[in-house]
Amino acid sequence: MNKTELVSSIAEKAGLSKADAKKALDACVESIVDALKAGDKVSLIGFGTFAVSERPARQGINPLTKAPITIAAKKVAKFKAGADLDGAIN
Repeated sequence: MNKTELVSSIAEKAGLSKADAKKALDACVESIVDALKAGDKVSLIGFGTFAVSERPARQGINPLTKAPITIAAKKVAKFKAGADLDGAIN
């Protein structure tokens, strides 16, 4: 399912126009991104939890030259599915 299909599904299930459903989806995603940028966790009970995790710097190997390289530390977004979501798909 892509974004357009998701917007159509939201519009149909919530009785909204597609334009309103797109605005709602964009606002939801923007709010989650803003919270993660601020270092907060976003927990949606029954759906799952979005959180930021930090990966430390590490050594790697350039596959072309076989030379050692340093891979920089970075922050990554993680999602852990909730029990209700896990149960629905299994």
